[in-house]
Amino acid sequence: IGSDGILLVVPGENADFGVRIFNPDGGEAEKSGNGIRILAKFLWDHGYAPRPDFTIATLGGLVRARLDVEGKRVRMITADMGRATFVSEEIPVAGPRREVVGEPLLVDGERLIVTCVSVGNPHCVILADSLDEARVKRLGPKIEHHPSFPKRINVQFAKVLARDRVSIMIWERGAGWTLASGTSSCGVVSACVKNGLTDRRVTVQSPGGELTVAVAANWDLTLTGPVSEIGRGTLSADLVEGLKR
Repeated sequence: IGSDGILLVVPGENADFGVRIFNPDGGEAEKSGNGIRILAKFLWDHGYAPRPDFTIATLGGLVRARLDVEGKRVRMITADMGRATFVSEEIPVAGPRREVVGEPLLVDGERLIVTCVSVGNPHCVILADSLDEARVKRLGPKIEHHPSFPKRINVQFAKVLARDRVSIMIWERGAGWTLASGTSSCGVVSACVKNGLTDRRVTVQSPGGELTVAVAANWDLTLTGPVSEIGRGTLSADLVEGLKR
């Protein structure tokens, strides 16, 4: 089937639940907006969550999930994603302490203007007049591994369609070309607001669907969208034992 990652439910410190998030390359991610919403639906559907409003501890901070439930069906899930920061050492970005907004970055002989932001994990946003998948796949890995980003970085190319709508393409750290990403959506909208290009509530279009991001005056973020189950499976006992070795 394939996936963008694996979520492991663990005890949560000062939270109702905890989660560890692993990318396809084996690296551990600090936070995943879509992963949190997927996990929230799983916990509710399987009876682990006693109420439709609970907290999940991630490496990137505490996240609150709120489920819009109609009958037994989860319609939409909103996750409080923490606070955006553009401060270089908090992302991190190499160089002196500063807000990384509208800075030039030389990549593969091309001068890109980037805004970098952390929403619990790091993002490099390039605002563009048009989006090209081949260009994203060519430049994405080079930006991800650029020496300016000591912990590597997630990459988004974004086009502003209106004050309340943007379109994005994503190169995810440790995963590569990705159809949708909740934290990427949060990073892009934060960057657009910081640059004065959009309002504070924006619908984000990506190849995998649409999400809504709201940015508060203090840069607190909420992420809202649907979650659909695509299947269930069972890992054999032999495989599980092998993974323990």
